[in-house]
Amino acid sequence: MTVFEKYGALKVTGKNLTDSQGNIVQLKGISTHNIAIYSEYINETALKQYVDEYKVSIMRLAMYSAFADDVKGYADSDDEHRQELENYIADAVEMCNKLGIYCMVDWHILFDYDPNMHTDMAIRFFRNIVTRLKDYDNVIYEICNEPNMNLETQEKTSWEMIKNYANQVIPVIREIKKNCVIIVGTPIWSQDVDVASESPLEYEDIMYTLHFYAASHTDRIRDKLKVALNNNLPVFVTEFGVGHADGNGTIDEEQTEIWLKLINENKISHIIWNLSNKNETSSIIAPDCEKYYNFTDDDLSACGKYMKSIMGRE
Repeated sequence: MTVFEKYGALKVTGKNLTDSQGNIVQLKGISTHNIAIYSEYINETALKQYVDEYKVSIMRLAMYSAFADDVKGYADSDDEHRQELENYIADAVEMCNKLGIYCMVDWHILFDYDPNMHTDMAIRFFRNIVTRLKDYDNVIYEICNEPNMNLETQEKTSWEMIKNYANQVIPVIREIKKNCVIIVGTPIWSQDVDVASESPLEYEDIMYTLHFYAASHTDRIRDKLKVALNNNLPVFVTEFGVGHADGNGTIDEEQTEIWLKLINENKISHIIWNLSNKNETSSIIAPDCEKYYNFTDDDLSACGKYMKSIMGRE
């Protein structure tokens, strides 16, 4: 029995991700890096290995909304590239559906620090992709990755700014797909879940994002999560790393294990960053590996080897 056969279409019950009967579901998975650069890792042979060997139950597809790593995103690109990105996502969802796992479509804001900067393009994207994928019940939609701040002025993207954006995008998705889980990013860098818990959105089947990088984010961010959970906020860790927040530095197993204990005790779904061979600590594939499937342990980075143990835990 596949994961999707076991749980089916998901919903949010209280502060938990659940199946249709209200049973708590905890998904564990891997996030791609920028799919405009690393799309080759999304192939059926590789996905089958992620599922069978690594025990992955969800894949997150990080589609950058604006310019990153010298590559244009959806919002600042042309129609041909936008169509290519939509095709990458649709193909990946079909592969995940075939393998019986879930798939997260991530509107990956980052350098465009405030999601309101490209609301029109977000609406266009979600209208297109949700229409295309409306018959797939294994899809979760993440509408803004990491609202953060203007690095020049230090102006922070507030929860009210994020809510303004969400209140425009969520109805577009709901008009096409009434029953699906939608995930909303939180301030700053998707860490202020405590702030979101004080004024949640007024929709059903909504979850809120918490991101952490174990070597950089410790008790202060964990305390924010505890406040949010005490306020009954449904939280999904759509991105975490075992090293530093910049993707580099040393792997901090001690802090990672403290985090995993907390999120596993609360049955919080979590997705590790990232599926690429980029020369950084958080990449799962070793930088000298040129393969896109049939990976051996020698093809994995230190993070990749650690990822296997994390995904395989009951």
